[in-house]
Amino acid sequence: MSSRVTAAMNAAKAEGRGAFVGYLPIGYPDLQTSIEAAVALAENGADILELGPPYSDPVMDGVVIQEATQAALAAGFRLRDTFTAVAAIAERVDVPIVVMTYWNPVFQYGVDRFADDLAAAGGAGLITPDITPDAASEWIAASERTGLDRIFLAAPTSTDERLAMIAEQSTGFVYTVSTMGITGERAEVDAAARSLVARLRAHGVENACVGIGISTADQVTGVLDYADGAIVGTALVRALRDGGLEGLAAETRELSAGTRSAGATA
Repeated sequence: MSSRVTAAMNAAKAEGRGAFVGYLPIGYPDLQTSIEAAVALAENGADILELGPPYSDPVMDGVVIQEATQAALAAGFRLRDTFTAVAAIAERVDVPIVVMTYWNPVFQYGVDRFADDLAAAGGAGLITPDITPDAASEWIAASERTGLDRIFLAAPTSTDERLAMIAEQSTGFVYTVSTMGITGERAEVDAAARSLVARLRAHGVENACVGIGISTADQVTGVLDYADGAIVGTALVRALRDGGLEGLAAETRELSAGTRSAGATA
C-alpha cells in the first residue's frame, strides 16, 4: 500500500520546500476543541498532523505539553477517544494524521485492535517513541497488514547498527530527535541533529523529520536546510492554551511560512 505520509512529504518537496509537522495532544482542552484545533492546524499550513493521546507517564514531554495532557486526563480522556478524534478530523481534512503514543497503551489495548481501529478511523500511521524495531515485530506485522506507516525515533546516541535497523523498518519518515532530553523550546536546535540526519542518509533514509526544540519559523527554516521536515509541538500547544483556536491558527501560519524560506533537501 502507498504511504500517505510519504505522499505528503513528496508533495512538499515538489513545491520546493520541506514539510511542516504539527503536534497537539488529543483531548486538550477538551475533546471537541482538540478536534477543531487539529483541523485548524491542517487548514493553516500543516502538511502532517501528529496527535498524541495523553499518557500518565510522559517521559519525553516538556512542561507545556505535560500540563496539557494532565488537563486532558483530568477531563476524562480515554484511549478510545483517539479514534473518535482521528475519524472526526479525517472527515474534514486531507492531511495525513499520525498518532504519537507510548507503547504501553497500544499493548494494553491490543496491537492488532489498535491498528485496525486507527486505520478504520482514517489514521495514516503511528509514531512510537519508546519502542525499537527489534522489539516491535507485532506492530510491524500489524502495520504491514493495515497499511499504516510506522515511524521510529532515531537519536544522536543511536549506534550505526540501530540506525540501520530504524532506516530499514521505518515508513513515512524517521523521527529524528534533535537533542537528548524532553520536548520544549530551545534557543538553538542542537547541531547533533544535522550529523544525525547525515548518518540516516548514509543508511538510505529518504525522509527525516527533526523534532524537539523547534519553536520559531527561523528554526523551521534552519532545520529544513538539511532535513525533510520540521516537527513542532510545544509552541503550538502554548498558542492554543494562550490564544485559543485563533492564536493556534496564527502560530501555525507563521511557523509553516518557515518551510517556504528553505529549499527541500534531495
